[in-house]
Amino acid sequence: MIAQGAGSPAEAAAEGVEESLSGREIRKSSPRALGVALAVAALGLILDQVTKMLAIAQLTPGSRVPLIADLLSLLLVRNPGAAFSIGSGAAWVFTVIGALAAAVMIGVAVRLRGIRWGIALGLILGGAVGNLADRLLKPPSFGQGHVTDFIAYGDLFIGNIADILVVSGVLLCLIFVVSGRQWKPHAPEKVDSTRAWRDRSGDFGGNN
Repeated sequence: MIAQGAGSPAEAAAEGVEESLSGREIRKSSPRALGVALAVAALGLILDQVTKMLAIAQLTPGSRVPLIADLLSLLLVRNPGAAFSIGSGAAWVFTVIGALAAAVMIGVAVRLRGIRWGIALGLILGGAVGNLADRLLKPPSFGQGHVTDFIAYGDLFIGNIADILVVSGVLLCLIFVVSGRQWKPHAPEKVDSTRAWRDRSGDFGGNN
């Protein structure tokens, strides 16, 4: 006979199944990163383009407007290359790179779930599309347009909001990857459930 107060292996197995199902439900309930990424990217693109329009309308090319002494200022320039004006004679290359980067971000966002990943990928996507729009639509020609930069960081380099979005998104991704490797919350739970099943199996055997 089986003692009524002792848990049976069937009950332990049922509890394990319920825990597994609940974990799957939590993962399924998490929104896909794609929707969040597209929303964040759209907001970032609007912010980037609006600030560039304001910079063109309000700033005089070559005239510096100090914000924080010599550390941060506004300085309107048209950049035909990448950061630090690298590759100024190969604008088409950066146009292709920008398009590929945007496509990769969308592809990654389709596979991932979670709001935080959506935000990080959306920042990168918004920044990439922001500068890509300049290269496609701004003078001198389609695909070879000059990017509007207006935020001067001392005498180091001049950037824009799109650059800030990309750097912020990359940093967030790195933080998520590093923190995910260091923190494994589910491992102890699996060990505990296995031990609990073994204990209950022992109680069952002892009550025969």
